[in-house]
Amino acid sequence: MRVIAGTYRSRVLAAPRGLETRPTSDRLRETLFNVLAPVIEGAGFADLYAGSGAVGIEALSRGAERVTFVENAPAAMAAVCANLQSLGIPALGSRNAATLEARAVGSALRSLARRAPQWTIVFLDPPYEAQQEYAATLSLLGDPAAALLAPGAIVVAEHRRRPPIALAEAYGDLTRYRVLEQGDAVLSFYRMANKVA
Repeated sequence: MRVIAGTYRSRVLAAPRGLETRPTSDRLRETLFNVLAPVIEGAGFADLYAGSGAVGIEALSRGAERVTFVENAPAAMAAVCANLQSLGIPALGSRNAATLEARAVGSALRSLARRAPQWTIVFLDPPYEAQQEYAATLSLLGDPAAALLAPGAIVVAEHRRRPPIALAEAYGDLTRYRVLEQGDAVLSFYRMANKVA
């Protein structure tokens, strides 16, 4: 697995050991960032269920200002830390590009609500077996009272095509506006209502 483009282009990334993590394929990451290209520069980005951190690192490589990685599996968080270290990306601290949240996504979002800088792009890729995570996470993100997202923010959920994972057209102030299918994977794009909470 490699960084596809940008500052860290072609750098190799470590993946967590074992079968619990399903990394987003290079091809799907390329498709994702081709769509996000007009808005990635200077973005506040969240990589939820981060796994190896490849999506968040790709965002930093392509010009995101800061990335929050959220992951609670120890092997996956170790891989995120190893990848950031190998690329020389400082983590933790308010002036650094990467922030690590080593806990469950729901717990992290509830803790960060109303106190974290609002994200302009969020990517989430829960384990396919944990279907309830999609609705729970998208509902938290779409809740205007949580103030996790900037007005007009984009949220992208990766899910499987077969058997399909049914996602709603809207979660709070998030509305789905695009669906891209590639192989066995689907990317659902949501946009936050363009209003100040």
